[in-house]
Amino acid sequence: MYLNNIFADPERLERLMTIAQSSLLPLVKGALYYTLPLTLISFVIGIILAILTALARISSTTVLQMIARIYVSIIRGTPLLVQLFIIFYGLPSVGITINPFISAVIGFSLNVGAYASEIIRAAILSIPKGQWEAGYSIGMNYRQALKRIILPQAARVSIPPLSNTFISLVKDTSLASLILVTEMFRKAQEIAATNYEFLLLYTEAALLYWIICFILSIGQQKIEGKLDRYVSK
Repeated sequence: MYLNNIFADPERLERLMTIAQSSLLPLVKGALYYTLPLTLISFVIGIILAILTALARISSTTVLQMIARIYVSIIRGTPLLVQLFIIFYGLPSVGITINPFISAVIGFSLNVGAYASEIIRAAILSIPKGQWEAGYSIGMNYRQALKRIILPQAARVSIPPLSNTFISLVKDTSLASLILVTEMFRKAQEIAATNYEFLLLYTEAALLYWIICFILSIGQQKIEGKLDRYVSK
């Protein structure tokens, strides 16, 4: 019905096409300047945090295990949106004011760190204990065996699920619009507020998210294919 009304009104159709064309560049800029950098920075920091958390979870130190478990439990047990609101809107009440983009990076990094730590921990535990023993038998200590033997093998196991985490993060960055980060979805909201064509602008933003995720999924498939060929050698 909605489409029939549009095609039955040439002037409205022309107006919508004009709005779609004029809004494309601002949306793409929002993706290039905020959405993708926010995704990349948060993912890199999150992976570093995930590795440290995973190592803490499998360590023999009870205190480290408890800290890691509490961190993972809190992040996994609370909504990402609530975490972002606490960081950006809540902390100023105790005198801590953080830039919107930095607040988003902190929130997304903590989230990636918690979820990815479980992936990395499972990948490390999947490596046979004989690999550790082989490293010790040639004179390696724990750190050397972990760095040279265990982590490279765990990386091959964890890359596919971590790639999915990265793609999901691209979509999750739309939540940053609620803490005033002018990423792609925020741009769509701002433009829609001036012309009231919310369906058009949100659909256009959704298509751009889909294109980005589709390109990333192709890259993921190629990486997994190379890993499969490497492992089979």
